[in-house]
Amino acid sequence: MLNDRQPLYMQIQDYFKDQIKNGQLQTGDKIPAEKELMERFDVSRITVANALVQLAKDGWIYRIPGRGSFVSEPTLESRTVRQADAAVIPSTDAAVPLRPTRTKKRMIGLIIPTMTDYFAIRLISGISRVLSDRGYYLYIALTHNSIETEKILIQECLANETAGLIIFPSDAETYNEEILALKMANYPFVLIDRYMAGVETNFVCTNGMNGAKLALSHLWELGHRDIAICSDTPLPTITVSDRINGYMEGLKEHGALINPAMILTDFAVNYSELDPKHPLYRFIRNRMATAYITLNARLGVYISTVAKQIGLRAPEDLSIVTFDDPSSGFDEFGTYTHISQSEERMGREAAEILVDLLEEKARPAKYSKIVLEPELVMRSSTGPVPKVK
Repeated sequence: MLNDRQPLYMQIQDYFKDQIKNGQLQTGDKIPAEKELMERFDVSRITVANALVQLAKDGWIYRIPGRGSFVSEPTLESRTVRQADAAVIPSTDAAVPLRPTRTKKRMIGLIIPTMTDYFAIRLISGISRVLSDRGYYLYIALTHNSIETEKILIQECLANETAGLIIFPSDAETYNEEILALKMANYPFVLIDRYMAGVETNFVCTNGMNGAKLALSHLWELGHRDIAICSDTPLPTITVSDRINGYMEGLKEHGALINPAMILTDFAVNYSELDPKHPLYRFIRNRMATAYITLNARLGVYISTVAKQIGLRAPEDLSIVTFDDPSSGFDEFGTYTHISQSEERMGREAAEILVDLLEEKARPAKYSKIVLEPELVMRSSTGPVPKVK
């Protein structure tokens, strides 16, 4: 069905354009699912996704998250595009980048898992400040930490001709192929708080290994030796791996053995309840550790709440260091010792990279990779190791 003279995704586009122009597909008809198209045309999912995104961008189809793609009703503008398209012979030299028309769109999309803590608020503050100063607008879309929702949102942003994307990837064991498709299509985007090992992209993040080392060294100097490091998801993401590796490297530097029982990453945490049967609850109740490093701020607050219910106090009975500050940052009385990732600066740096890409101030062949150094901020949640009673 396909020929060798055109890029595959363009051939799929032409197939559906012909179907629509010939009346074989009518307004409102559903386009077959991506899996079916992959089998029909014997191509990859990325190829199918690129074809559908470009068809939506050109007004041939529209996409509904969770339902699929459908033939659009012709408008005056899309009729002109469709008529002109019939007379254009597409180039066979290379795939056309999915690059928006900058004179028409100045909307930047931020795709982020949640906004449940002040980390996200500070991050957004940095992004919006830069975009506002440079004449762009910010659209925020939440994935609720679902990689499937993340894929749909990326597709919808492309279909709506969003100028560029800043993506805070969801926790997942594998890379989101939609992000890989963006890279292959030369679409302007920047990853934030994450990077993709082995894949060249623009990104801004903090050195997670050094952050974990700072946290461990601080607790070690206070006399703690039973130091647990905790995550709220069992997924082995790059961020989790970097911080765990930093924790283990820090122990080695202090001449300590690594105790696998102190690496608490094999469970999920339900923040809506305190379950006495949960392994983390039992771990705290049995006083297995004198200090905890949590890989996000919310988990630090959760451990503190569990400790209070059990009758333990911080820092008298246990110490807690969180990645990121759970407090608002608008006062000087924050409670938690934490690893600051300078999230407002992280947001500013990401926005600057993206706007420079859109205005062609950055060299396309060179990726911007900014790794910020973390800082330890000491507050009242950490103290000397408790004396044995």
